Amino acid sequence: MRALKVTTDAELRDCLSIRRKVFIEEQNVPEELEMDEFDALGQAVHVLLYDEDGSPVATARFRPYRPGEQRVAKVQRVAVLSDARGRGLGKRVMEAVEALAREEGFSEIVLDAQLHAEPFYLKLGYRRASDDVFEDAGILHVRMQKELG
Repeated sequence: MRALKVTTDAELRDCLSIRRKVFIEEQNVPEELEMDEFDALGQAVHVLLYDEDGSPVATARFRPYRPGEQRVAKVQRVAVLSDARGRGLGKRVMEAVEALAREEGFSEIVLDAQLHAEPFYLKLGYRRASDDVFEDAGILHVRMQKELG
């Protein structure tokens, strides 16, 4: 199992392939909402997790929450392939995201968690930023945050 910061077009294609399977095919998120301007090298930090066989199985990305701000990172597009779930890979990819965010100088993370994933993020030390529940791409979400120690 290894996680890495994406630096090549091939690695980025692996990230986008995972997201296509999870968000577009499984969750029916429209492609025009899933894929955006941050899906290019240098526009966000993309993280890719490979399993023991060297197959890409999970991904996430982060970027400054507000342009020019390097204190708060916005984590987005956290995805684990369906046949790889239940093995702690979501936790592994989030640990990699947090470590890389610290290295990049961020001290806090915010993310918009799908409501069903809130317990997962609570176990990782995230907390709700507000009581608001909102819809994004037809899926209920909550804003969560975590201070990086």
